[in-house]
Amino acid sequence: MNLVELKVNRISYSQSQNGAYALILEEVDGERKLPIVIGGFEAQSIAIALDKNIEPPRPLTHDLFKTFAKNFEITIKQVIIHKLIDGIFYSSLICERDKVEEIIDARTSDAIALALRFESPIFTYSKILDKAGIILKKEISEKNIEKKFDEDYKNLSIKELNKKIADAIEIENYELAAKLRDEINQRK
Repeated sequence: MNLVELKVNRISYSQSQNGAYALILEEVDGERKLPIVIGGFEAQSIAIALDKNIEPPRPLTHDLFKTFAKNFEITIKQVIIHKLIDGIFYSSLICERDKVEEIIDARTSDAIALALRFESPIFTYSKILDKAGIILKKEISEKNIEKKFDEDYKNLSIKELNKKIADAIEIENYELAAKLRDEINQRK
C-alpha cells in the first residue's frame, strides 16, 4: 500500500460538534485535505507545537512525553494513520531506541502532537485519503484567483490591486493579500 506524507494545514473550531476542533492535514505533494475531529486539549497542544514562540509555564503532557523519551534516547521516526473505521482514525507511532523499532498504538491527535514535537513525518495510506480526503472548493477558487493574479498583476492599476486585496481578504486568502500588498509597495 502506498504511503502519502501529510502536514498540518490548520486547526479550526468544529461547527458540527460542540467543544470539538477540526484538525486539517494536507498532502505534502497534493491537494487533498484530511479533516480529523479532535478534542480541545489536543487542539491546544497541537497549536502550541505549531507556534514555536509559545512556551507554557509548565510542560504539557506531550512535552513531558518528549522529555521522557529524549532522556531515554527514544525517538519517534514517523507517525502512520493506518486505519479508518466508523469515522475514527487509528494511528501508530514508529519509535526507535538503540536501532530497535517499536510500534505503539496512539490516538491520532496525540500522535500528531508528538510528531510535531519530534519533527517526525506524518503519513497515511492512499486508500484512507481516497476514502476520507477532500478538496476544498474555497481553495480551488483561491488557486484560480492566484493563477489569474500571476498572469495579470503587472497590468493592474493600484486601485485594481487594492480591490483584489479586499477580495483576497474576504475569502481569507491572506497569502494572496500579502502578495498583492507587496506588488503595490514595489510600485511606490
